[in-house]
Amino acid sequence: MLIEMKVAGLAVDPFSNMPIIILKAVEDKDTALPIWIGMLEAGAIAAELEKVQLPRPMTHDLIKNMLANLDVQVEAVKVVDLKDGTFYARIVLKTADRELEIDARPSDSIALALRANAKILVDEKVIAESRSLDFASIGTENKTNKDKMAELLERMSPEEFGKYKM
Repeated sequence: MLIEMKVAGLAVDPFSNMPIIILKAVEDKDTALPIWIGMLEAGAIAAELEKVQLPRPMTHDLIKNMLANLDVQVEAVKVVDLKDGTFYARIVLKTADRELEIDARPSDSIALALRANAKILVDEKVIAESRSLDFASIGTENKTNKDKMAELLERMSPEEFGKYKM
């Protein structure tokens, strides 16, 4: 089953200094999903969240504009899997006569979804698997840090996430 989520904010992992995008379920406000992303992708997401107008289109703006000019709509993005600490996503595109899904990184998918006002959907199995995610595999060094990170994410409210500044 797919759960609709919204971007609650961007934060920085205090242990690895890597950006994290925080997704929160639309219906169940207690369900959240942290996804570690790259610096450039965080900048693209932050620019859209903060409605920063740049003089030239960023890559995700270019993709959105190309699709629009080809009469292709971004229907949704789906975060569909989590393997070995890596999240997998699909971009759902719709034309007049067909629908197709394209493999993509979650960070790029979310950056495009924000620009296209498309839904962000997450498979419930990804949420369940992320709860047992080994934080050591994505930047923290030991079980003490793993426990601290899990506790930190569980206690954070959307207001505390802040926005990642580039």
